[in-house]
Order: sequence, then structure tokens, then C-alpha cells
Amino acid sequence: MPSTLDDYEVLYSIGSGSYGTCKKIKRKKDGKVLVWKQLDYGCMSEAEKQLLVSEVNLLRELKHQNIVRYYDRIIDRVRTSLYIIMEYCQGGDLSSLIQRAKKEKQRLEAAFVWKIFAQVVSALKICHRRTGGQAVLHRDLKPANVFLDANKNVKLGDFGLARVLHHETSFAKTFVGTPYYMSPEQMNYSQYNEKSDIWSLGCLIYELCALHPPFTANNQKDLAIKIRAGKFARIPAIYPDELQEVIVRMLQVEEDRRPSIEILAKHPQVLLLSSPEKPHSKLSGSGDSVDEKSTKLKEWEDRLARKEEDIKRKERQLLTKEQDIESRLKQLELREKTFEEKVKKREQRILSKDVTSKYTQPKRSPTIQPTSTGSPFYEILPPSCMTKARKDEMSPKKKVHFDENGKLCRQAYSNYKHSELKARLQRAKSRALELRSVEKEATTKSHQILGMR
Repeated sequence: MPSTLDDYEVLYSIGSGSYGTCKKIKRKKDGKVLVWKQLDYGCMSEAEKQLLVSEVNLLRELKHQNIVRYYDRIIDRVRTSLYIIMEYCQGGDLSSLIQRAKKEKQRLEAAFVWKIFAQVVSALKICHRRTGGQAVLHRDLKPANVFLDANKNVKLGDFGLARVLHHETSFAKTFVGTPYYMSPEQMNYSQYNEKSDIWSLGCLIYELCALHPPFTANNQKDLAIKIRAGKFARIPAIYPDELQEVIVRMLQVEEDRRPSIEILAKHPQVLLLSSPEKPHSKLSGSGDSVDEKSTKLKEWEDRLARKEEDIKRKERQLLTKEQDIESRLKQLELREKTFEEKVKKREQRILSKDVTSKYTQPKRSPTIQPTSTGSPFYEILPPSCMTKARKDEMSPKKKVHFDENGKLCRQAYSNYKHSELKARLQRAKSRALELRSVEKEATTKSHQILGMR
């Protein structure tokens, strides 16, 4: 028996749009909370009515854990209204989640972004690869059309702009969707296929990371120029390079370079996070669950093998660098040792030269040095020291005789020798200071060499 409006109790209005009003309702027979989308088809054109019929038919056929579930439809011919009854998504939509994160100045966790990516890919795979060869384009994939349940699982909804392609080579031509998430081929009013949804998915994942679309402008003309150029900033550095690479692959200007939904479904993160599409396949004995696990295991083994090879390569590079550093250290030690030997040899040569010059100088008669008064020291001697010896008539040579004051003459000469020795000692001390200075410079250079190590 078809259901009627009296079978449901309206709780409150959730929102409204150009195509109708959305209200939260409760089914009276079991108290289940649902949502109905009220659409007034009386004022619709034939094209809009066709879109409405398409959405109802698609919702009825598309059954997947990540697509909003269709329950029933009620036609009120008196009010020319159609009520589509669907499951209630308690978590709201991604657009509200992004706005809340932007207001609180917080980033969404990378694990959550990967989860959304994996579940949207799983939902699009059902749309793009339906049985019978008919692909369904969502054509309006954006944060406001991706809902969340109580456990933050994806529920893809709003198929009002979806279009059925009856063959893989078919292309859509109409200009529909939200400009921020439109593909370059849509902006060029060209034919497009399911790769257009891949572009929109790339924009959606980018916005989850950056909290704003990858392409923004003040008007649609400038926006179209940016989308055709395909240049955008990297997502924040807190997100891994692997996520950035996936976004870059999806946002390729040339549609042939974008990955298909099958390729995205084989990504390791998708294989790890996606729930099995057939939860009872294990009980039915089809073996799909075992195959999926084997595929996941193989993917992980491949990733581990690549990481191990990368680690080994880095270890070899580190070993080469260590050997190079050790070789340079040995060279520095050899240079330091050679330098020290040269310094020691120089010091020994200087000392040897000084000692040799000290003890091998020829003996010279003492040079008469002036006294403090400027006169030679002999001028201060007593006259008796300066008396000439009388000549002996029997001897052809002169003889020197010392009188009783001769002691005073010897004392003066001794004082003169003492002053000369002090002068030589002073010169030796000066030389020692010079040697110490040389030694200090050598030590400083040695420390500098050690510091370079």
C-alpha cells in the first residue's frame, strides 16, 4: 500500500533551495527519523520535470552505503508537489563542516580527508560503472552535496543535475553545476564525460585541506581563465605529499591525463579505508572478500618493498658520506701533524742557531762602553791605574806594573764585564719572548685546524 503524507510527522524545516524545500520528518509507525524533499512540479518546465524524474529513478536504483538512501515518494496532485523521502544525515554536509573549521581556524585531520576521499570514490564508482554500461554523471559534486551520517561516513546526495550516459563514449554538452567545481571542458562549453566528476572531486578534496576552493575569482570570466590554466597553490604543509599528488592528478587540465574512477579505487588509501561494497559476499561464498583482502595485501607488500628499497638507497648514501668525512678527517690530521713537525723543527733550528752563535763567537777585546756620563769607563779610573810602566833598560819590551790601587782597576773591569753579561742576558730574554710568540701562533693555527674538523 503506497504511503501518504499522514504517515509522517513534520519535525522542522532543514533548508530550501531553487528546486524545493527539505524538512526533517518522523515515520509514525516506527518513529524512524527521515527527510523529505518537497518539489513543486506545477511550475516546472518539461526539462525540469525530466530532471526530477531522473533524480527519483536514480535514487531508487543507486543502492550503496555511501549514497543517500531512497525510501519512498509521494505525489500530491492537488498541490502539484512531489515528496521524495530519503534517509536523514545527522552529520550535516561538508560545506557546513568547512565553514565551521574556517571559523574556528582549525584544519581537518589528514585521516578524515583520506576517509572522505575513499568513500566518495566508492560512491562514484557505483555511478560511473553501473551494470548495463550506463554511466551516471553527478555533475554537481561539491561540499554542499556530500552529507555525513552520525558516524561521519559519506552520503553522496542531490542527484538533481545527474545525467545518464548510455555508452562509454557518450559525452554530455549542457552547462550545469557550480562554477567553482566545474571542469575546464565545462568552462569551454565542450563535451565532457565522467572525468568531469573526477575534476570536481579534486576540487572538493583540495577544499577540505585548504578550506577554500583551488580556483577563486570575483567573476565567472576570471574564474574560467584560472580553471583553464589549471594552476593552484599546494595544500598546507601539514598534509602529506601523497595527498597532494592525488589532487594534482585529478586536477589535470587535459581530461585524458586524469585518472579514471577504477584507478582511484585502487589507491592504497582507498583500499585500506573503503568498506566492502558487498558486505554479505563472504557468506554467499563468492570469494570477493578474500580477493579484496589479497589485493590490499599485495598493494601493501609493494609499498613496503618500495619503502625498503628507498631506505637501503638512503643508507648507502649515508655510508658514502661517512666514508668521505672520515677521509677528510684523516687528511686534516695528517696536515696537522705535518704542521706541528714543521713548527718543532723551526723552533729547534732557531734555538740551535742562537746557542751556536753564543758559544762560537770569536773572543774579542772588550769594547770600551761609555758610562752614564758619556765618557769611557777608563776616564773614571784613578790616575794610578793609568801610569805607564817604566822602561827597563836591559829589556827591549815594556813591562806593566800595578801599584797598590791595581785592585780598583780590576774591579772596574769586572763591573764592565758584568754590564755586558746583563745586556746579553736581556737579548736572550727578548729572543725567548719571540720564540714564545712563534709557539703561540703555531698553537693557534693548530686549534683552527682542529676547529675545521
